[in-house]
Amino acid sequence: MASLKNVITDPNKRRAVVDDGVDVIEAEVADKGGLSGLALKGAFKVVKGVRPGFVGQALNALLDEFAGAVDPIWAECLAKGGDPSSSFVAGGPRVAEALLSITDKRAKGAAGPVRATYDKLRPEAVKHVVAAMPRLAGLLKKHAA
Repeated sequence: MASLKNVITDPNKRRAVVDDGVDVIEAEVADKGGLSGLALKGAFKVVKGVRPGFVGQALNALLDEFAGAVDPIWAECLAKGGDPSSSFVAGGPRVAEALLSITDKRAKGAAGPVRATYDKLRPEAVKHVVAAMPRLAGLLKKHAA
């Protein structure tokens, strides 16, 4: 399997990773239930309303940093001869914190509804990212193969 950084440097693969990433995000939001799910769905609607294609554009802008943050975890799994996607699921909180460290930095520079929405959702973010780990791991395995 390729390193995640190598996968996203190929323009054709990068577009596919972003498109699949948006699908993962949308599926995860759609699966949420209860009051917290309602809040998350409302917040996602606000973020999507910033401008058409905003979620994909944001993911594309963050992709290099995301890959850099989780590539060491991916490489560690490969070096041990394990399946990185299984390791990502098992080590979900570690992967979630690596990804959220990137969005935390970016959110500090955001303004308006995006920043307000991020600040509102951040306390529950690790839980939601960990819950998304099976889909995220599947996406990474698909594109790194």
